[in-house]
Amino acid sequence: MTNKFNEKIRSRSSIREFASGEVSDDMVREIIETGIRAPSAGNRQPWRIVTARSKDTKLALARASYNQAFMADANIILVVCAVPSESAERYGARGETLYVIQDTAALTTTILLAVHNLNLGACWIGAFDEAEVSRILNIPREMRPVSMIPIGQIETGSQGRRPRKPVADIIISESF
Repeated sequence: MTNKFNEKIRSRSSIREFASGEVSDDMVREIIETGIRAPSAGNRQPWRIVTARSKDTKLALARASYNQAFMADANIILVVCAVPSESAERYGARGETLYVIQDTAALTTTILLAVHNLNLGACWIGAFDEAEVSRILNIPREMRPVSMIPIGQIETGSQGRRPRKPVADIIISESF
């Protein structure tokens, strides 16, 4: 038996086809306000989000993402950046190299769910030239771009959910 929350999560998919239409500043603020409720190690919240709306910037980010051209059709791209030093202050090297990545992954996931809840489309982009994205957006050296999330209105008829592995293939019992 599922509830509406589970049904909503299960209906989420990666959207790579965007229709024209605005994602308002209020929607972006709501998405980010929800996103930053994601867990982080020691509540360090070692993240920043850079927004990109201009067509030229979105085109440059698409090229830096190994030519994932669909990104330029999004209304906005959120670039989730890690701030390793903020995690390292408390957790040292493990915070700097692992926890900060886990934290930004949790933020990215929560943002994707917030986008879906507003009936918008988005896709997690992790394949990109990190140095080039930093250059395009003038990201400070102490920050590291970890993911990009193009967001927009969903194109009618865009791809649906891809199949998932059966739960039985995922669970490993502790009694090997």
